[in-house]
Amino acid sequence: MLALAALPLALMASQAQAQSYEMAIATLIPENLTNNAIYPALVHFKELVESRTEGDVTVSIFGGGQMGSEVETGSQVQAGGRALQSAILTSGAMSSFYPEYQAVTAPFLFDDWRQAWAFFDGEWFADFMQGAIEQADMRYLGTFDDGGGFVAFTNNERLIKTVDDLEGLNIRTEENPAHVATMEALGASATPLPWGELITALETGLADGQFNAPVINTTFGLDEVTDYTTLTGHVYNSASWMVSESWFQELPEEHQRVITNAAREAVSLSHGASGMLATASWQTSCEIFDECYLMPAEERQRMAEVARPAWKSWIVDDFGLDAALIDDLLAEVDGLRQSLPQEAYSRYGQ
Repeated sequence: MLALAALPLALMASQAQAQSYEMAIATLIPENLTNNAIYPALVHFKELVESRTEGDVTVSIFGGGQMGSEVETGSQVQAGGRALQSAILTSGAMSSFYPEYQAVTAPFLFDDWRQAWAFFDGEWFADFMQGAIEQADMRYLGTFDDGGGFVAFTNNERLIKTVDDLEGLNIRTEENPAHVATMEALGASATPLPWGELITALETGLADGQFNAPVINTTFGLDEVTDYTTLTGHVYNSASWMVSESWFQELPEEHQRVITNAAREAVSLSHGASGMLATASWQTSCEIFDECYLMPAEERQRMAEVARPAWKSWIVDDFGLDAALIDDLLAEVDGLRQSLPQEAYSRYGQ
């Protein structure tokens, strides 16, 4: 009888031990499996982690800003991961915790998704993000494409086909000085405004246009307040997946391995989904805006040659980042720009 009486207590102890670690993840992205690329990836991550740790790590996902703004959730993660262990931080929020992240705001940094994915998933960037551990007590797990990564202009004045078409336009930007410096270098004026004021600014003429990923432009009905759209890809929006370093170090090594490996698979899944959504949204843009234009590589290069020096001057002289870091980052991307096409041809074209 004593042995039987002890069984429920043993079972309860076993269950408690089986759920000894909680990983709560916060994101502004809605809890929707079809209209974005990040939430499905987090759901897949949850399934992988819980199955591979046999329930010893449970994962909860809080989408749609339930846990607060990105800075608020990042601060909770930074505080040691007691209430919140992980957060997805877009570039502006990430830079508030790790200022060096502003280096990734370089205009026309990537030519295509393959370059961007190879860079963000590569060794150079992983080493670069190690700085967030010391500065913010947050460990980097991976980079998601924010809204598909590459952005498109929308505006009310004219179709932007060349850099000259930006002359005199008033473009709303995020409250990010890197974007302001880029717009001014290209001949436009910049009006930094929070997202909540964007539609009103376009309706009232406070701003002539703006830029966001095509999926944002179509989802939020920017065709109703602007007429023309051009896919330039002059900015690549990214979202960093961060986890509390203090919490991570409390995990057994086998659980750390599960989390880092599952994150790699989740990020890869998200890349494909974001590319699909961005492509579909651009096709929709060409149906709902009055006119659309896909800027050719030659004109993108011309714009880059104008914008890049001004941005570099700002980020080194005004923002204060080390010029050597910027040169190293740009060299890493240029190396991928050369090696990836050659690698593809060597493997599949010869």
